[in-house]
Amino acid sequence: MTKTNRNIISIDEEKCDGCGLCITGCPEGALRIIDGKARLVKESFCDGLGACLGECPRGALRIVEREAEGYDFDGVIERLKKESPELLERHLRHMKEQGIEPERPRAGHGALPCASVQVLHGDKSRLRQWPIKLQLVPPDAPFFQDADLALVADCVPFTYADMHGNFLEGRAIATGCPKFDDIAAHENKLAQIIKQSGVKSIKVLHMEVPCCSGLVRIAREALTAGGRGIPFESVTIGVNGEVRGGG
Repeated sequence: MTKTNRNIISIDEEKCDGCGLCITGCPEGALRIIDGKARLVKESFCDGLGACLGECPRGALRIVEREAEGYDFDGVIERLKKESPELLERHLRHMKEQGIEPERPRAGHGALPCASVQVLHGDKSRLRQWPIKLQLVPPDAPFFQDADLALVADCVPFTYADMHGNFLEGRAIATGCPKFDDIAAHENKLAQIIKQSGVKSIKVLHMEVPCCSGLVRIAREALTAGGRGIPFESVTIGVNGEVRGGG
């Protein structure tokens, strides 16, 4: 199978204690405990989306970008049908949650080729794209090219009444929750967007509650990993809907 640079799981054997929690966290069944350590069974079985990351209590798992066999979507389906039919439904649900149609495998570089990627031109809404969730948007989506990016915490649009008028005009958008989402996966995805799209600036909009400030850290880590010095700004929204800082 042809190898390309893409996202794939990496296991730190010194940290891994063989607990096996990551095994149940992988919808593709790509991990096994071998000789007391978690091992990647085959590169082409790992989709690089990082569903297993949050299951490891020792921080032994991370997503890296390296040369690897491409993700074999059809091969994983056939393998699960034969070896782990109980995982098949979970795997397909996992793909659907990522915006990937069952008949369409992922492209290289860890992209998420969502069938519904669109550049929007609405008369009333300032939103210029679909999808908007950071976990769903492909890093090379056309709406990111040479764009100013708004990285928005999920609660902000519900709290700040003039979100469209003040912060969406002329911007691409990616949304997420630093409390409940996969932080490592978000940092990696945002770094890919920065590398691949030529994003010109990033404005982070987050709530004043402590957990939400994690979105700022995600952006800073991604900027470092992306290797580009671009303008960065953080805007804090109060729980009563007012701009508390930045903006």
